[in-house]
Amino acid sequence: MEGNGYLAIWSDLAPEDETDWMHWITREHSVERVGVDGFLACRIFRALGTAANRFFILYELKEPEIVGSPPYLARLNEPTPWSQRIMPRLKNFVRGGGRVVASSGIGQGGLLAVLKLDGKPEWDAVALASELAGLDRIAAARVLLTDEAQTSIQTREKGMRKNDESFAGLLLIEGLDEAAIREALWRLRGRFDPAALDALPLYRLFFSLPKRLLPA
Repeated sequence: MEGNGYLAIWSDLAPEDETDWMHWITREHSVERVGVDGFLACRIFRALGTAANRFFILYELKEPEIVGSPPYLARLNEPTPWSQRIMPRLKNFVRGGGRVVASSGIGQGGLLAVLKLDGKPEWDAVALASELAGLDRIAAARVLLTDEAQTSIQTREKGMRKNDESFAGLLLIEGLDEAAIREALWRLRGRFDPAALDALPLYRLFFSLPKRLLPA
């Protein structure tokens, strides 16, 4: 990941809303967000093997403070007409942003495992990220911690959704294939609930937008 900050978002969609949402997120919303000062890139993933249309969006930020910056909050408080149509349709919305505390590996993987953290990890984040990134066919591992104060700022967009949730942090494992990520998750059984690890859905990348590719 570029930068020291991040913003991560989950949401579910009804099947009848999927095409409209995909056009919105790839043709307007990601362009708008990555265009904000301090936003560097956007990657969008889709969950595999789940009944719901579950999506995960990861924004890379120059600094953690961008989550509460005036330019970004201005966008959140002035949603476009298309955003006003989409936002109320999003279900099981989960959002958090803050600091990248550990990152190891080279490049990015097309498959992703995302583990929510209940709080600041007691284990060594840098050491674990390095260990995971060294496994066969694992591209990278990251540990992210959420800034609750910045994430919880009330905005017009947030008011258009119901029952938003957040998280204390995330462990991301990016791999080249599903078997490699499942092997990496198996190695975490001493730190995380084994049943939760076994049931964890994986996510496949379907769209990315670095800042350098923004329309002129």
